[in-house]
Amino acid sequence: MKYFNKHLYTILAATLLFSCTPKTSEQLSTEEAKEPFNFYQTQFFKDVQLSGVYPDSKTFVDCTPKASLEEIVNNYNEEKEAEGFQIIDFVNQYFELPETPVTGYETDTSESMQQHVVGLWKVLTRQPESQAKNTSLIPLPNPYIVPGGRFREIYYWDSYFTMEGLMLSGQMNMAKNMVDNFSFLIDSIGFIPNGNRDYYRGRSQPPFYALMVDLVASDNRDLFVSYLPFLEKEYNFWMDGKESLSSENPEHRRVVMLDDSVILNRYWDNYALPRPESYREDYKLVEENNLDSVTTYRHLRAGAESGWDYSSRWLRDKQTLSTIHTTDIIPIDLNTLLYFLELKIAQGYNWEGDLEKAQFYLDQAQKRKEAIDTYLWDAASGFYVDYDFKAKQPTGVLSLAAAYPLFFKIATKPQAKSVSERLINEFLQPGGFVTTLNKTGQQWDSPNGWAPLQWISINGLYNYGYSDEGNDAAERWLTRNREVYKATGKMMEKYNVMDLALLAGGGEYPLQDGFGWTNGVDIALSKILEDKKVVEEMVEHQD
Repeated sequence: MKYFNKHLYTILAATLLFSCTPKTSEQLSTEEAKEPFNFYQTQFFKDVQLSGVYPDSKTFVDCTPKASLEEIVNNYNEEKEAEGFQIIDFVNQYFELPETPVTGYETDTSESMQQHVVGLWKVLTRQPESQAKNTSLIPLPNPYIVPGGRFREIYYWDSYFTMEGLMLSGQMNMAKNMVDNFSFLIDSIGFIPNGNRDYYRGRSQPPFYALMVDLVASDNRDLFVSYLPFLEKEYNFWMDGKESLSSENPEHRRVVMLDDSVILNRYWDNYALPRPESYREDYKLVEENNLDSVTTYRHLRAGAESGWDYSSRWLRDKQTLSTIHTTDIIPIDLNTLLYFLELKIAQGYNWEGDLEKAQFYLDQAQKRKEAIDTYLWDAASGFYVDYDFKAKQPTGVLSLAAAYPLFFKIATKPQAKSVSERLINEFLQPGGFVTTLNKTGQQWDSPNGWAPLQWISINGLYNYGYSDEGNDAAERWLTRNREVYKATGKMMEKYNVMDLALLAGGGEYPLQDGFGWTNGVDIALSKILEDKKVVEEMVEHQD
C-alpha cells in the first residue's frame, strides 16, 4: 500500500489544471484543496471543440499546452475579437498535437498475424517516464499497453483482453504491471477510471479488475490476497449509496433497489455535462434534438461507462441515439461482473482466514445470482435481456451481453441451451458473432463484431459443452482477422462480421488500428485452437 500512496502527489499535481471538478479534502492536502481552474467549462474550450479545428474531439483534450491553461484562456479572451483572428492559428500557437501510438510503424505482411501481434506489444507499450507533463494524462507507476489509434492511454476493460494475450506471449511481468497500475488508481482516486485521463474521472468501465487479478495471481495465494484491499475498494465504489436506498429513494449513482429490496447495479457517470473528449458530438445531439441537457449528458456518459458507446441496448426506440436512457437500465454484463467480483473477494477472505467476511461476500454473490435470474432472464425470448427498471420490463434488445451469464457459469443448463442456440443460429455470422441483431449505425450493433465479445461468447459456449460450436466461431473470427491483416497490414478495433468485403463502421470516430484487445484475444483463441489440434492428433494417433 505504501508504494501506491507515495505516488499520490504525482497523480494529483499532474492533473490539477485539467480537473473537471474540485478535488475533496480527502484527496488533497489542505494547501492543495483550493478550487482548481476549470478548463473544460471555459468558453475557450467550448469554442475550440465546436469549431471543428480537429475532426476528432478527443485530439484537443490530448494536446500538450505550451503555457498554463489559465494564461492561454486569458490570452484568448483578449485576442479573439481582434481583426483577422483565427482560432486554428491560436490553438496551433499554444498546443502541441498528441502522438498516435502506431505512427511510423511499418507492417511486414509476410509475417503471420500472430508474429505481427507479438511484435506490436513493444510498439503499444508506454513507459512511466514517457508520459507528458501538464497534459490530461494521469501518470502511472508502471509500464502498460495502450490499445492504439486515437487511444493513447490505458483503458480499463480493454486491458483484461489484452492481458489474456500478454500472458501467452511471455509478457507476464507486463500483465502484472497493468494490474498494479489499476491497483494504484483504485488506491489513489478510489476507483479505476475509463482510462488514465483526467477527463475520465467521472466514470469507470465494466469492472474486469477481478478477472485481471485472477489471471495473474490465481495460483499464488499470497499475491492474490495482496490485491484483496483493492478488490474490496472497487466493490465499494460500485456499491456506493447502497445503505441509503429505500422504496422512497430506490436509486443512487450505480445502485438501484428493485422490488422486494433486491439491489442490482447500473452504469452511471458523476457528471451531467458533455464529455470533453466528445464535446461536439454530445452538444450537437442535445441542441439539434431539443433534449434535456442534464438528463441526456448523464445517459451518454453512462453509456460510455458501459464500454458499449453506443448500442441499441441503451436506446428507448432501439434505433435513435436521441432516445438514449442508459441509467434506466439494469445491464446483464455489469451485474455478472460484480457477481464474479463478490466471489473473488470471498475467495480472498477465505485464503486470509477471515471466514465471516468470506461468507458475507458469498451471500452477496448468491443474492445477486438469484436477482439476475429474476430480472435479467427473459423466459419469453429464452435469452438474457437487460431490464428497464423504470418501465419495469425487459428492454427487448437481444445482444451478446446474454453470453456473460454463460461465461461466469451463472446460467442453468436449460438456460444455457436456449442462449447457445440463439447465439449460434442468429448471432453467428461468417466473420464471427455480431454484437446485436439491430442495424442502427451505432458501432456496438449489427454488422460489427468486437474481440472482447467473441472471447466472452466463445468461452461461454465452451463452459456448457458446446465445444465444436465454440471452435467454429473462433475459426470464423480468426479467419476474418487474418484476411483484414493480409489486406491492410492492420489489426482493427472492430470488424464487419456480416459482409466480409467491408470493414466495420459506425460510431463517433474512424476505424482504429493497433489494436490491444483484438491482439490479446487473437493470441488466446489461437492457443485454444492449437491445443485442440494437439488433442485431436493424440487421439488420432492412439486410434
